[in-house]
Amino acid sequence: MYTIEETIKALKAGETTSSALVKKSIETFEADKASDKPLNAFLEMYEDALTKAEAADKEIEAARSNGSVDALFAEKPLLGVPFANKDNISCKGHKLTCGSKILEGYVAPYSATVIERLEKAGAIPLGRCNQDEFAMGSSTEYSSYGATRNPINREYVSGGSSGGSAAAVSGNQALFALGTETGGSVRLPASYCGIYGLKPTYGVLSRWGVVAYGSSLDQVGIMGHTPDDIALPLSCMAGADFYDDTSADLPDTDSLKDLKPYTDFSSLKIAIPKQFLETKGLDKDVKSAFDSTRAWFEEKGAKIDEVDLPVLDASIASYYVIALSEAASNLSRFDGIRYGRRVDNEKGYDELYVDTRSEGFGPEVKRRIVIGNYVLSEQFSGDTYKKGMTVRARIQREMAKLFETYDIVLCPTCPTPAFKLGQKVDDPLEMYLSDMYTVFVNLARIPSVNVPAGKAAGTDGMPIGMQFAGPMFSEAKLLQLAKAWEESHKGCGVQVK
Repeated sequence: MYTIEETIKALKAGETTSSALVKKSIETFEADKASDKPLNAFLEMYEDALTKAEAADKEIEAARSNGSVDALFAEKPLLGVPFANKDNISCKGHKLTCGSKILEGYVAPYSATVIERLEKAGAIPLGRCNQDEFAMGSSTEYSSYGATRNPINREYVSGGSSGGSAAAVSGNQALFALGTETGGSVRLPASYCGIYGLKPTYGVLSRWGVVAYGSSLDQVGIMGHTPDDIALPLSCMAGADFYDDTSADLPDTDSLKDLKPYTDFSSLKIAIPKQFLETKGLDKDVKSAFDSTRAWFEEKGAKIDEVDLPVLDASIASYYVIALSEAASNLSRFDGIRYGRRVDNEKGYDELYVDTRSEGFGPEVKRRIVIGNYVLSEQFSGDTYKKGMTVRARIQREMAKLFETYDIVLCPTCPTPAFKLGQKVDDPLEMYLSDMYTVFVNLARIPSVNVPAGKAAGTDGMPIGMQFAGPMFSEAKLLQLAKAWEESHKGCGVQVK
């Protein structure tokens, strides 16, 4: 069983149990941890996962015996379904380290809203997954707990920063997983690992209980083997939250609970930004997959235009100016005083602060803090940060205007397939350019879904992903399109047996 739909049917019929699913994941995790090249998707399995699974089994058995199992699953649509959690999303009573030494041993005092809503729907938090430290990276090589390997080929990266979550799903250690996005950190690892990954509209999923990187860009995302595996959890988690003033309701959540494939292709209008077609670093296998995706839409009757959006050329620069500035501000709270690691050589507060952060933060986090503080310095804040915000506002306006005419934007998720471990870790600029097709989505605060679109011939058959991006609150339509794609392209995703 690889999908939520298959699993729920089996749970209802008594063909499997939630306890069996959790035990299997734990056994796979333990066996993998002892292997020569461990996947390192999970950092730990939650000790209470099996207890919660056993409680779910009792509910299901009782409902089955009195003939009310369908009513039970109508009330709790994810009952007994285990899921993976990213290490920067709070789960009460469990460690929360953000892949960093500075939060080593920290235990979350409460659960994030997205976790609470999934548990209310009956889902079982299985464990916390590896990530780039404080979600800063595109390969999960910047984790303090070692890199996560790609389940398709363990010599390759899984992508980042939600690489552990993507690898857990792709490697069949979890049915679905939560990740977080600031500039593509759900879609990019989903692309590298051959699975579906959704970045929702900013605010649709509450950020309460999620450790901040760039607050105006951050968004919880979902990864799964199929669009249905994303749609059902999204319907359970979406909506305004009292604790998050930036949260918002998602219209048409009922259609997510019984997702239908999109059929009205004759009226579908698709925009392809010329700026993404002219990228020098676009891999030939990715270009070939993109051409095939475009041809599929045309065969279905969709109207496709290439559009000129010069502002997209500035999206990477704008994104990093804003994200790193907000990161420097958000990470100032990790001072060795309030929580987390403390390095006190009894030389005074200033030295404690410097020693704690010097020892606790990794090189990539330090790099981004330094750049962020430089941008925010009195000398440069007016000239650089405000200019970055101006570019962002223009991207938002131009994307909103584009969607007055077009239904979706079509483009690759990443200019290349997954690369080998260690290949780019010492080249930050090359690593940053992995996000060139994804950051405009976060800047515009719109939704986008990665779909598996083939395999690369030049990199040992590693997966290639395409993304469908739409206007704000168009998640249902995007997932319906993804389902139509999935039904026509069985096998484009790479499933690890």
